[in-house]
Amino acid sequence: MPRILGVDIPKEKRIEIALTYLYGVGRVVSNKILQIAQISPDKRAKELTEEEVSRITSAIQKGGFRLEGDLRRDISQNIKRLMEIGSWRGLRHKKGLPVRGQRTRTNARTRKGPRKGGMAVIKKEVSVAKKAPAVTAAAKPAK
Repeated sequence: MPRILGVDIPKEKRIEIALTYLYGVGRVVSNKILQIAQISPDKRAKELTEEEVSRITSAIQKGGFRLEGDLRRDISQNIKRLMEIGSWRGLRHKKGLPVRGQRTRTNARTRKGPRKGGMAVIKKEVSVAKKAPAVTAAAKPAK
């Protein structure tokens, strides 16, 4: 498995697709990286030589792409900033609710988590000892 920026990319896939396993790399950015590194996108990841892998990593670093740890850090800092200034989006992040205007009456289970216990009524079973004794035919008063 070739290793690029500390991530193992799948060796059986085409390099154009395999680069999308890096956080922050989609198909468009993947093609730009391969164009800068002058590598065919049809090549399989297992067919890459060490020199081609180093050309890809240098193309990523020189291209000014923010990927993996840097991108994750930037996104988390942006969310923290929104929460600190008390904006609407920041409050939604704090409460763990959908941020982009989705409805919450139904759906939104991904953000809200599994359903809490509802207000279902639970019937308590009456124990046998508390029941009144059954009236038999012999104990019935005559009319």
